[in-house]
Amino acid sequence: MTTSFMATTMRTPKTNPASADTRQRLIDAAARLFADKGFQNVTVREICKASTANVAAVNYHFGDKAGLYRAVITFAIQIMLETNELSQRAGDGLSPEEQLRGFVRVFVSRLTGEGPNAWIHRLMAREMERPTDVLDQVMAQVLKPRIEYLCGVIGAIMQLPPSDPRVFRCVTSLQVQCLVAARPVPKPIARSLGTGPHDLEAMITHILDFSLGGMRAIASGK
Repeated sequence: MTTSFMATTMRTPKTNPASADTRQRLIDAAARLFADKGFQNVTVREICKASTANVAAVNYHFGDKAGLYRAVITFAIQIMLETNELSQRAGDGLSPEEQLRGFVRVFVSRLTGEGPNAWIHRLMAREMERPTDVLDQVMAQVLKPRIEYLCGVIGAIMQLPPSDPRVFRCVTSLQVQCLVAARPVPKPIARSLGTGPHDLEAMITHILDFSLGGMRAIASGK
């Protein structure tokens, strides 16, 4: 079931420095809580306690909890768009294969669970599992342009039109591998499997070699 936020009234951000600081603290605290627990399971009181803000501050800045959630998503979209741009820029002027290598290297590095924006990956996973109205915004502004770019690059590698279903399936496969690679295997599982510490560079190399080999094989019909 999709949670509807369409009726939410967004408040104009306050320009007073102290007010702006409170607003950002609310967004930062809400981002972590929404990512960890989901929109439905977080209360306004929890957010205000975590941000050391007055309970009335959410209504003052955002209208209600749904308005705050929209602000968090807007903040997340800005960071994800930056990731898209940096990932694509890494391959400027290079061959399609090197464009893909540049994209994956930057994209996975930005997604790792160690950075200050690690909450975005968790939040998007929750949004996919239990969609709200904001998912359409994420799809239109972030995912659609990313997929179109990758379809162009991978289509060139496979020597197929970007619209070919085989190209889209390869794009989907690549994206899933990148998302999995960004989440280190929990230590108990790694120990039981006999694997060593999470080696991000080795994982990126594997994704690229594995994916490029698969793309060429699919394109050739083998």
